[in-house]
Amino acid sequence: MQQPVSQTRVRPAAPSLMLIGVAGGTLSGLFGIGGGTIIVPALALWLLMPQKLSAGTSVAAILPTAIVGATTYAIHSNVDWAAAIALAVGIIIGAQVGSWLLSRVPVHVVRWVFMGFLAVVIVSLWFVVPQREDTISLTVLTALLLVVTGFITGILSGLLGVGGGVVVVPVLMFFFGASDLVAKGTSLLMMIPGSISGTLGNMRRGNVDLRAAAFVGVAAAAFVPVGATLAGVLDPFWGNLAFSAYLFFLLCQMLVRELRMRRNA
Repeated sequence: MQQPVSQTRVRPAAPSLMLIGVAGGTLSGLFGIGGGTIIVPALALWLLMPQKLSAGTSVAAILPTAIVGATTYAIHSNVDWAAAIALAVGIIIGAQVGSWLLSRVPVHVVRWVFMGFLAVVIVSLWFVVPQREDTISLTVLTALLLVVTGFITGILSGLLGVGGGVVVVPVLMFFFGASDLVAKGTSLLMMIPGSISGTLGNMRRGNVDLRAAAFVGVAAAAFVPVGATLAGVLDPFWGNLAFSAYLFFLLCQMLVRELRMRRNA
């Protein structure tokens, strides 16, 4: 019988957890992401939480962040509800698969694939600039493709502890014709059921620290509106550049960590 990941190896201080939440929440509102790309490495590298526990804790912390973020964007009519529902159907299933795979699949394989995807997105952001009036044209085929997108995103969410915004936001802009703000708002709304689904799966497998998730999530939720306000002020072109710079930072961070782990092994 598989033993759950120990949650007593480390008990991070509340101020440190809240500081991580502030950073994750601000970026979540600005880029329409869950903040997991900041939360996971901060928990694992700064607060020395085990990698799998960090990933599961991040998924739980994303819930309040996504709720506040989606609400903020929805108030300004920057959410495509139909697209979000289609994505949610896929991510609910995918998150369960991802949390199941978390204890079975070598995560470094997924990280390399994810880094390749990030590299493609970074280049694309310099050539494709969405217009604020762009909308998603929903057809049966589009809905099915959105479900597939949500499913893949859910798997990555469960495995890597990310909310999925770094996947969904560029995909909605480049392949489904969404504006940058609608892509971000829809992404945050999609993360709500994804976070619930992934957290339930991680709780069954002992891969979540609910105390740490609460501190990070509440602090992040308080700062999501700050990032969302900045997103509305930024021109789409400069928003793309800022997002590409963030993804490049993330890519370098993941690459350095992966190479360091391989060298130590």
